[in-house]
Parts: sequence; structure tokens; C-alpha cells
Amino acid sequence: MKLVHSLAELREEIASHKKSQKSIGFVPTMGALHEGHASLMREARENNDFVVLSIFVNPTQFGVNEDFSKYPRTLPEDCKIAEASGVDLVFAPSAEEMYPLGFQTYIEVGKVAEPLCGKFRPGHFRGVTTVVNRLFNLIEPTRAYFGQKDIQQCLVLLRMVKDFGSPVELVICPTIREKDGLAMSSRNRYLSATERKKSLVIYRALQAVELLHQQGETEVAELSLAAEQELARVPEFELQYLEILSYPDLEKIETVKDQAVIAIAGFLGKTRLIDNSIL
Repeated sequence: MKLVHSLAELREEIASHKKSQKSIGFVPTMGALHEGHASLMREARENNDFVVLSIFVNPTQFGVNEDFSKYPRTLPEDCKIAEASGVDLVFAPSAEEMYPLGFQTYIEVGKVAEPLCGKFRPGHFRGVTTVVNRLFNLIEPTRAYFGQKDIQQCLVLLRMVKDFGSPVELVICPTIREKDGLAMSSRNRYLSATERKKSLVIYRALQAVELLHQQGETEVAELSLAAEQELARVPEFELQYLEILSYPDLEKIETVKDQAVIAIAGFLGKTRLIDNSIL
């Protein structure tokens, strides 16, 4: 496995590989890797000839008072996980490398970026789409791998790829969970022991909705009520949003007719957690 930091080095490595005309699997991350990331890398390894991992804490997707400066940066440990997961090339640029002096071109995605996290994190998806599009242009992957835990991010990027006619195939992989059900996240390390136990209320709320839907309930109001009742059992959980929207367009619905997504976000202490389930 090789580690590079500059665009010039990355271009050289990609150009060398392109001569072979073999497939490239790409996993973009912000580092602080865990088993969820490793599962994406293994999926990329299984289905591509060459695997690239990016590690970049992207400043443009963090808002005011968010945790950019405190976001965990663990490059040596990340590289060990990447190598063990079959990655061939790690690209870990600086902010100055990705956004050189004078950079001023950004991508805005429409309606699918507006609800859920888009409502509470203005500019977030603008930063996500811009950096991912930049990475796509640099790496020219055959396939790019993302986790369902960040479902709105996946759908925003699918919209971007479709609208731009990009040849990259986006692969959405299932959420990887701890044994007790908590969705794996780099931010979980911020939780205290007490908060960690209480965080399971999100998973229980999703399960309550899934069970009710499996029993035949399709009214969004009733399904939402089941989640709200479960979340109320942990008053320390500060709910930011609980929404059941159409999938994949993320539009308001009153009844689940085809596919829908239930998405939950909120805070335990200062840690923001998100999770979802597709109905």
C-alpha cells in the first residue's frame, strides 16, 4: 500500500494504473476509520482491480460551531486499517492541496439536499458534493462506495452523478452496527459511557417503526408516533429531526406506498448522532 499527500503524486499513481485499463474502486472518508469504513474497503477490494482510499477532513462541509477542529485525526492508525482491508493507495491531502488559494467553484444540489441534515446544516452538502466531485475528477473511479448510515449524503451524490452524467457507479452498502445495534460512527468516540448506553434509543426507535410497518401500518403519522414514543424514554436525547420521507427523492409523504426512509438525528450531550432505516 502506498500513501500520497499531493495532487501531483495522486495523478501520477492514477495515470500509471490507468495504463492497465483495469477497474478502480474508491472509498472517500474523513478518517478516524472503524469497521464500517473497513467493510466499504473490503467491498471495493472484492469488486475492483485497484482500490483507492481518501482521508480528508473536509472543512467546507462543517458549519459554524461544528466539530471541525476537534474531529479525530488518526492517520497512522487509519493506514493500518486500510492496508489490512486491501487498499492499494491512500490519498491524504492537506486543505491547501484540495482548496488552493483562490478556489471558488462549488456545487449545489437541489431538493434532495434540502430536508433532514440539509435543513439543520446549511452548506453541508455543498461542501460534500464539491469535494467528492473533485475527488472523482482526480481519481476517475469505476465505482465509489458509501455507507447507508449517511443516507441523505448517498442520495445527494447519486443525484449529482446522474445530473452530471458521470460514469462512476455509486455503491450504497448497508449500515454496519455494533453488537447492540448502534450505528458505527467516528463520532461515537465522543460519547461518555452513560451517553453510549442511552444512544441505543435511536436504534430502538427505528426497530419500533420497522416492526409496525411489517405488521401492515403505512400511515406516516402512526409510524412516526411509534418512534417518538420510544425516543421519549430517554429524555436526555435532544431530537433534531424525525422524518419519514419518500425514497430516493426525500419528499414529504403521508402514506408509505413504495419505499420510504425513516431518518433520525439528535444530540446526546454535545455529540450529534444520525441513523436511518429504509422501509
